[in-house]
Amino acid sequence: MPMLFLADMTAVIAAGAGIGGLLLGLLIGFLARGYLIGQTVSKARAQADEIVRLAEAKGRTLAEQARLEGQQQLMAERQRFEAESAGKREELRELERRLAKREDQHERQVEELARKEEQAARTLESLRAKEQKAAQREDELERLIDQQKHELLRIGDLTVEQARERVLAMVERDVRDDAAHLIRKVTEDAQAEAKSKAREITLMAVQRYAGEHATEGTVRSIPIPSDDIKGRIIGREGRNIRAIEKATGVDLIVDDTPGVIVVSCFDKVRQAVAAEALQKLIEDGRIHPSRIEEVVSQVQQDMEQRITKHGKDAVAELRLRGLHPKVIDAMGRLQFRTSYGQNILRHSMEVAYIAQIIADQLGLDGEMARRCGFLHDIGKAMDQEMEGSHPKIGMDFARSHGEKDPVLNVIGGHHGDIPATTFYTPIVMAADAISGARPGARRESLERYIQRLEQLQDIAKAQEGVTEAFAIQAGREVRVMVDAKRVSDDTAYMIAKRIADKVSAEMTFPGEIKVTVLRETRAVEVAR
Repeated sequence: MPMLFLADMTAVIAAGAGIGGLLLGLLIGFLARGYLIGQTVSKARAQADEIVRLAEAKGRTLAEQARLEGQQQLMAERQRFEAESAGKREELRELERRLAKREDQHERQVEELARKEEQAARTLESLRAKEQKAAQREDELERLIDQQKHELLRIGDLTVEQARERVLAMVERDVRDDAAHLIRKVTEDAQAEAKSKAREITLMAVQRYAGEHATEGTVRSIPIPSDDIKGRIIGREGRNIRAIEKATGVDLIVDDTPGVIVVSCFDKVRQAVAAEALQKLIEDGRIHPSRIEEVVSQVQQDMEQRITKHGKDAVAELRLRGLHPKVIDAMGRLQFRTSYGQNILRHSMEVAYIAQIIADQLGLDGEMARRCGFLHDIGKAMDQEMEGSHPKIGMDFARSHGEKDPVLNVIGGHHGDIPATTFYTPIVMAADAISGARPGARRESLERYIQRLEQLQDIAKAQEGVTEAFAIQAGREVRVMVDAKRVSDDTAYMIAKRIADKVSAEMTFPGEIKVTVLRETRAVEVAR
């Protein structure tokens, strides 16, 4: 029994334990389910919050995009509006310009009408004045006729002697008028003959003396055998080249040009001394400061002898006597002086010959004219060393060495610096102009030549009706093309005359320039 009871109790306890476990399991399950449901709800809420946040962010993004798009559209609309406004403003400005132009044209037309009215008024006034003057002359003529009638009536009462005296007085008055007319005609004929005779003498002088000419420059190139010699001429730290420049007074130009050194100097004597000294130093090979001074000194002595020889040769060729040795040396220095590329010594000799020919034709002393012409530019031998113009320097120099008038007046007045007191001064002035202006005597730079051609063409093109103008024959002729529709044949002659007059007034040129105006009408038709 007790065992059975224990067994039953055990079973009851076991059953109770099972029920308790079941209840506990149900409780745990319920609690777990509640927890899971809470977690799910929390997660759902979190997801909902995230969705809401994302939606809000997306909404803000869309709103920002919409705002940006709106701003872009607004900017585009503004730019389009500004472009349209700029176009309208430009149209308004163009309209204003046209209105202003029309207003100017209207004002010019009004001014032109006013000018024409004023001109018409002046013409009318002039016609009235002429009419009044004609009326006055008519009245005066009637008065003279009346006087003549009274005079004839009075003459009828004159004696023979009184009538003869009156007739002789009238004849004397008429003869005096004829004599005045004859004197004027003779004077005009004499002037024309004098111009023709002067032209004949000038041409004869040029034809009889056509001396050679040479153009020289202010620079001279010295050939160098090698760059080694060029380096030795330069010397260490430029010592040798500075010694040469100091001793000769020239500028040596040493650049990248192979095999050459340039000697630059406006004084042709110093330039010649430097060039010859350089050539001797190159041939000798010994180039150092002491040797440079020695060679330059030797070349300078030789140059002085050469200058004297040039002067003596020129004097002997011209057969001049009584010149002071200093004058001869000064003229010899002109062998190394140029003017526009023309050698001054040769120019002086040429002037001497031309002046002699002109003087012989005029019955003057040809030898004196030759002496005056030879010495007229002597001041150029020393004008680089002294202040003043070369005529004054030369006149003072010649006076101090025994020259007298008319030589002094020619030297000082051949450029018009002092009044001419002798016939030889204008003769030498003419000879000087002939020597310098004859073709080939002096060179003209390319820039001045092109400028002269352009000026010639511009003068022609400035005329109304001209379409093209071409300077040909080295500027000796200008061909002008005119518009045949706007210019008649008679007008073409007037255009040619106006161009010629303007060229003569505004341009400086040797000889003459021919103006040819071409007017061409072409009728072209095609046969098919």
